[in-house]
Amino acid sequence: MVHLLWQQTKKIIIVTVGAFLNALAINLFLIPANVYSSGFTGVAQLLSKVLSEQTPLNISMGFLLLLLNIPVAILGWLKVGRSFTIYSFLSVALSSLFLELIPITQVSKDILLNSVFGGVILAVGVGLTLKWGASTGGVDIIAMVLSRMKDKPIGSYMFVMNAVIIITAGFLYGWEKALYTIVSLYASTRVVDAIHTRHAKLTAMIITKKADELKKAIHSQLVRGITMIPAKGAFSNESRDMLMIVITRYELYDLERILAEVDPNAFTNIIQTTGIYGFFRRE
Repeated sequence: MVHLLWQQTKKIIIVTVGAFLNALAINLFLIPANVYSSGFTGVAQLLSKVLSEQTPLNISMGFLLLLLNIPVAILGWLKVGRSFTIYSFLSVALSSLFLELIPITQVSKDILLNSVFGGVILAVGVGLTLKWGASTGGVDIIAMVLSRMKDKPIGSYMFVMNAVIIITAGFLYGWEKALYTIVSLYASTRVVDAIHTRHAKLTAMIITKKADELKKAIHSQLVRGITMIPAKGAFSNESRDMLMIVITRYELYDLERILAEVDPNAFTNIIQTTGIYGFFRRE
């Protein structure tokens, strides 16, 4: 019980740090340089600027970010699971709060420095949040829903959304800003890949003596099928079982936690999954 409470506390601390870094990157680097983030954060940033300049409405980016994520959080609660959705929405709420508290300040007048440092700091926050089993909301939750329902890749959806942000920014504020937005997005992607994992889907092969306990624990927390394969150690000649399971990168933290709790001595190999064929899902 104490261990579980400590794990939850650490997760909240990491999510808070991630949200703070996100807000820091946006208010100190991206907004002053008129460079845009990706996903729902970029949409909220662009909407806030357009509304303040083109209409009498002056709605803060933090409020818009929270507003955009409410329907997505409801979808995640219904389709993904409570833990992931709660921590993800907590990340969004904290990011919105920090965006309101941290003043917009121009650290550098160099747009390239703003693009790179803004992208990197933002990515560190996102990467830490992902690594601890949560997300920054928005597209990440949609990715989980699509993955669990239809096993569709999220890359094309992210590409379309980011393309809309970049093209809109180009038309409204000049193509130089749009090009620097691409630089920021590239820096963010590379850093998130380095901190977490670049692969959308992963295959875990787990060799264990506690196959039944692991199977029950995984089924209770992850909506994933498991294939059990008999195995035998070449040196010890002992019979064991191998569990094979395909997960998304968002579920890696939960799987690692289950393994640590049920069988810390299990041999686990995590590999990239480039495609899944012949998959049957019961509707």
